[in-house]
Parts: sequence; structure tokens; C-alpha cells
Amino acid sequence: MLTAFAMLLCVTALLAYLNERYIHFPTTVGVTLAGALASIVLITLDAFHLIPGVRGWAAQLLQTLNFTNFVLNGILAVLLFAGALSLDAQQLLRQRGSIMTLAFLSTLISTFLIGFAAYFIFGWVGLDVPLIWSLLFGALISPTDPVAVLDLLKRAKVPAKIETLIAGESLFNDGVGVVIFLALAGVAGIGGRHEEGVTALGVLSLFLREAGGGLLFGAVLGVLGYRLLRSINQHAVEVLVTLALVVGGYVAAAAMEISGPLAMVVAGLVISANRQTVFSEETGELVEGFWETIDQVLNILLFAFIGLDVLLTRTTGAQLIASAALIAVALAARWVSVVIPFALIRARIREGYGAYTVRLLTWGGLRGGIAISLALSLPASPYRTHIVTVTYAIVLFTIAVQGLTIMPLVHKASAASPD
Repeated sequence: MLTAFAMLLCVTALLAYLNERYIHFPTTVGVTLAGALASIVLITLDAFHLIPGVRGWAAQLLQTLNFTNFVLNGILAVLLFAGALSLDAQQLLRQRGSIMTLAFLSTLISTFLIGFAAYFIFGWVGLDVPLIWSLLFGALISPTDPVAVLDLLKRAKVPAKIETLIAGESLFNDGVGVVIFLALAGVAGIGGRHEEGVTALGVLSLFLREAGGGLLFGAVLGVLGYRLLRSINQHAVEVLVTLALVVGGYVAAAAMEISGPLAMVVAGLVISANRQTVFSEETGELVEGFWETIDQVLNILLFAFIGLDVLLTRTTGAQLIASAALIAVALAARWVSVVIPFALIRARIREGYGAYTVRLLTWGGLRGGIAISLALSLPASPYRTHIVTVTYAIVLFTIAVQGLTIMPLVHKASAASPD
């Protein structure tokens, strides 16, 4: 395990260095594309027997590290807490209605739009994936990835109001998407949560317990962290306390079967909202610097993992056709799922957002490691490889195409924003 991680870390460092030194793409985009290019090189070397067994070696490396555990049960808690801690919690609190409306409604609408469309597209190309598995695919691909989105926002001069809306929605819809995925997995009888006689009321109860419990537990963790941190002024101990809060809190949330991702977001926001009283100026810089560094390093590592993993899955012609169709479907569903909640937001809030906000939310809706890790968490079945392949295709498209072309839209949104 340590050897596999060391090899991945060395490859990641090399890819990140080459991107920063020569290519200058946003880190998320550059490292992912470099990893995908490395995968192509490995496959080519293997195909021409230039380095026999290199593809099998790479696959074994990734299998040893277990991407799903690496993301869902490993770095996700750290990334979400660090992302929430870096936000302006006061600004987010002022926009809480808009953010929560988008996070919940957008994810639900997108899940069912993509799920039903996927069911017909899979059938059209002859893959015949059942409806419940198609809905699972809709749930795992609908949330925008906070790691990918926050990385781009840090490099772009987006108006504060729009930046908070995009970042806040991305952080919360990640937790919502995981909860919906688990609820549908229970209906499908996978993931260890299936019970006989599953009803709509039972699914709703599971959703409310996961989401509501996660939000409440996150608030408790945040208040606990606030009280502990306020009483001391030593940066090493404060780093240790926040780290224990994240790792211990995430494990506790999993044991209680409530949403760990939502808990981490809320805990980070509670501490962020009270940073002036929690940290002195000196310790605040050191503690927040630690979390910013951890966030960036794990961000790079995660997307290098995606890039190396993305092309090692063998595909069929039917899967490629389905992938191309569902890339368009996912983009259209993202637009619809933003437009509908945004109509409610604009009806309730007098101060509107800029004319390009909906387009920015749509085109900036990148997918990443969370979608892939949920797809890989599906149990072995005739349908799993279809879902994994299409998920890879959508993630690669959003990062490579949308991630590289979003800046002109950002500039237009900045010019048109009333903020």
C-alpha cells in the first residue's frame, strides 16, 4: 500500500510540476489532462509490447490504492472542510436561501432528468441498463464537484456574490447527491442498506435522516470546534484539533449513517463564520495556511488519480455512443436544473444576479472524483462497466472542455454582474 501511494505521489508531483512549469493550465484541468495523456502513453506502450505488462501494472497500482475508499472514506472529508473554511461564511449566510434552493432542487431535478434519459439511451444502443441503475447514474453524475469548481474560482476574478453562490451550491449539492445515491441504492438492493418492502416513505425518511442528521451533526461539530479553538492560541494544537474534528467527525457520521459530507461543510462554515474570535491574526494565518496547502496537495493528487484511471477501462462502441449522447444530456440537464430553481430565487429575491449567472452555473458545473468514486463503488454486475465508462467520459469532458473554455464566460459574467 505504501509503495503504491509513493509511486502515485511521485507521478502526481511530476505531472503538477510539468503543468505549472510549461503548460500553465488551471491545476485541476492540467493535472487531469496530463494524467489522461500518461494513460494513453501506457496503453500505447502496452499495445505495441514496448514495455510488456505496463497497463496491468498501472491497473494494479490503482486497484491497490482503491479509488473509492481513497475519495469517499479518505480525502473527501478534508477537501470539503478545507473548502468550507476558505469561504466567506458571512456572505454565504446572506445567500443561504439561494444556495440551499439550488443545492437541493438542482440535484433532484438533474438526477431524474439524466436517469430517465440514460435509461432510454442505454436501451437505444443495446446496453439495456435497468431503470433503477440508470437513476443511480443520474444521482452520482448530477452533483458538481466542489474540488474542481473551487480550484477554478480561485484563479478567476468572479464577483463575490456569484463566487459564493457557485462554491456554496457545489459544496452542498455534493452531500445531497451522495444522500440521493444511497437512497436509490437502498431501493436497488445494493450497498448494504436494502430492506424488504422499501416504500417511497422509507426512501424519504432515509433522505431526511442522512441530510438532516448531517447538517445537525455538522453544526454540533462546528460549535464544539469553535469552543475548543477559542480557548487556546497555539497554532500546532489548533491544527491538530481541526484535523481531529474532521477525521473523527467523518468516522462518527458514517457510524451513525448520516451524511459525512454535509457535516464537514457545515462544521467548516461554523468555524469560518467565527474566525475572528477563534483565531488570533498570527495563528489564523498558520492554521488556514495549513488547510489551504492540504487542500491544494490533495486536489492535485485526486485529479492525477482520475487522469491515470480514466483511460484504463476497456470500452465498447456502444459505450462510446452512449457516452457521447449522455455528455449532451448531462449538460442540458444541468441547465434545466439551474433554470428552474433560479426562477424561484429571482421571484423571492429583489436583487438579481447577473445575466450570465445561469450560464456560468451551467458551464461551470464540473464533475470530478466524487462521481467516479460513486460509480466505482457500485457492485459487480452486467451494468457497472457501462456506468463507469460513461461517468469517466462526462468527467473528462467537463474538466477538459468546460474547464478550459470557462474563462471568457467568467469575464462576461463579471462585466454583467450587479455585484
